[in-house]
Amino acid sequence: MKKQLNRLVMPILVETLLTFMLGGIDTFMLSQHSDNAVAAVGMDNQILQLVFLLFTIINAGTSVLCSQYFGARLHDRFVAVSGVALLMNVAMGLATSLALVCYAGPVLRFMGLRPELMSDGIPYLRIVGGFAFAQAVTTTVSAILRSANKPVYPMIVIAVVNVLNIIGNYTLIFGKCGMPALGAEGAAISTSISRVVSMLMLILMLQRKQIRSFPLRLFRPFPYSEMRRLLKIGLPSAGENISYNLQQLVLMFFINMIGNEALTARIYVGNIVMFVYLYAICIAQGNSIMVGNLTGMDKNNASYIVGKLSWHRGAMVSMFFSVICALCGPYIADILTDNEEIAVLVCSCFWVDVLLEIGKCINIWATNTLRATGDIFFPFYLGIVVQWIVGVGCGYLFGIVFGFGLIGMWFAFALDENIRGLVFVQRWNSMKWVGRGFK
Repeated sequence: MKKQLNRLVMPILVETLLTFMLGGIDTFMLSQHSDNAVAAVGMDNQILQLVFLLFTIINAGTSVLCSQYFGARLHDRFVAVSGVALLMNVAMGLATSLALVCYAGPVLRFMGLRPELMSDGIPYLRIVGGFAFAQAVTTTVSAILRSANKPVYPMIVIAVVNVLNIIGNYTLIFGKCGMPALGAEGAAISTSISRVVSMLMLILMLQRKQIRSFPLRLFRPFPYSEMRRLLKIGLPSAGENISYNLQQLVLMFFINMIGNEALTARIYVGNIVMFVYLYAICIAQGNSIMVGNLTGMDKNNASYIVGKLSWHRGAMVSMFFSVICALCGPYIADILTDNEEIAVLVCSCFWVDVLLEIGKCINIWATNTLRATGDIFFPFYLGIVVQWIVGVGCGYLFGIVFGFGLIGMWFAFALDENIRGLVFVQRWNSMKWVGRGFK
């Protein structure tokens, strides 16, 4: 089981690292253009992350059902649920693209983005949001391939896309190779082109490596039962993620009230610490595929052992890198900005983040793993209660009322993550998730 877990985790690790690099490279290149561009695009990306979570309503169900059907060798049901998932997310993606193109300005004004940031924020949100349909298809196909133990193909695609994005950013942000210097708008164009290329490559790989065709017999009559299963899993699963991102969006609104320096520091730290919990995300995803396959075969004790192994590994690696990141904080801040106030905030947040990572890695593991077993409602209810009472309530209290600013809010983030982490550990050890599969 350890060997199988490693075979799953390594390509997912490379893929996720390269995915994080897409955002990190955008932030780094824009930081050489202006701090205002970083702040504006950071707010845009927070909105986009929330909107893109609509696609996880379907993708969460896709991952669980496909992994369990694959483990149980139910090929026709695997193909049927994949087709239904693609159809639903294409429709949702097109609707989202249209909405973001039409309402980018009102959304940013509602979020309280400062007027001096609007010139960068509106074009970026319109362009990247206009290609949301490509993200919808890409994430769905990736979920299908991973569930069939083929994570190497999404890894190959994201590697190609990273190269394209770096070239596009360099050319369009700074005006190289005879192109105009477009700043944040150039980053948006580069990101959108990269996502379209990713979508086309993944569709081709799905057709050649896993599902050669979608036979009409599987969709006549339309498999509404699979659609209901997708929604039954996806709504509470995505609900927890949507709640978390809504929480982050509200906290971004509070941080924006503090000032541009706090907002910019939040963007910088957020992009860097993604790499701290990178391994935790990857081992959680690999573990969820294994647990889903084992659940499909009714091997619950094996699921428990693999789950516990994954949690311990993820926690140790995350803690190690969070301490390294805090120790290197002054050097990282020096690379990112010349603003002394932003640099001090960045370094301070890195140290508080060491506490945060203890709980965060457990939460990433638990939400993926419990979902794979079919225990879909517990993470949702726990997230709703703790994220808003502790995360948002204490964030506003520490940051705004008590006047501790961004540092106070980061302490609230840490408190939220660790409370949920403790409850999730107890849930896994209790084995109350047994018998909740979807075969």
